[in-house]
Amino acid sequence: MKETETFNAGLFSGRTVLVSGGTGGIGSALAEGFAAAGASVIATGSSQNRVTAAWPKVSDRLRFEQLDVRDAAEVDTFFAKLERLDVLVNCQGVARPDAEWNEETFLEVMDINLNSAMRLSRAAFPLLKATGGSIINLASMLSYLADDSVPAYTASKTGIVGLTRALAHKYGRDGVRVNAVAPGYHKTQMTQPLWSVEASAGKIAERSALKRWGTTGDLIGPVLFLASPAAEFVTGVTLPVDGGYHVG
Repeated sequence: MKETETFNAGLFSGRTVLVSGGTGGIGSALAEGFAAAGASVIATGSSQNRVTAAWPKVSDRLRFEQLDVRDAAEVDTFFAKLERLDVLVNCQGVARPDAEWNEETFLEVMDINLNSAMRLSRAAFPLLKATGGSIINLASMLSYLADDSVPAYTASKTGIVGLTRALAHKYGRDGVRVNAVAPGYHKTQMTQPLWSVEASAGKIAERSALKRWGTTGDLIGPVLFLASPAAEFVTGVTLPVDGGYHVG
């Protein structure tokens, strides 16, 4: 895995990492990245079907479990069963283009994308405090820009930036760092309607400084860095990983 070659192969050896939303394109890549760097990784999915579909990626360092991040009781029970946790990655997220103008859908997306990040972070905090661990949230280029087809996604990802800052100050006194990365246009199932069409794919690539689409692998290095001892004085930061798109 070229994205981890910069790091010591055992950088996260003996560490436990939880990647929520770990059955999706980005979450799965991050889970595999941590596993390649020596961590014991638990990747969660919202349904048993998603977990089952991810089983071919299971290894001695990576396993998949079901977790409904909308259910506070289920979240608390899930974390209570963990003996150790060093890194929490809040990668859960959905977008419902156009449908988000409906209030019910708007609130559903906000709950999954933003409220659950708070829910999981609170549940994980005692474990992270014990290990001096960290939280990595997934923001978006829409934390800085706007897309009128996804008002809830835009609002929730903007909220992730603020939540990251607040949690960093709340938890920092106990040695827990909280940061975020803000992906841009990366080739995933969610963005397939754009990158599979030559005209839209080319327009997006041209706006980026690097003149290409991102891959899920492009996010592994930045996330591993933020979770590593190399970033031990970095907290409250949202790092754009979009090839320069949002400043284009």
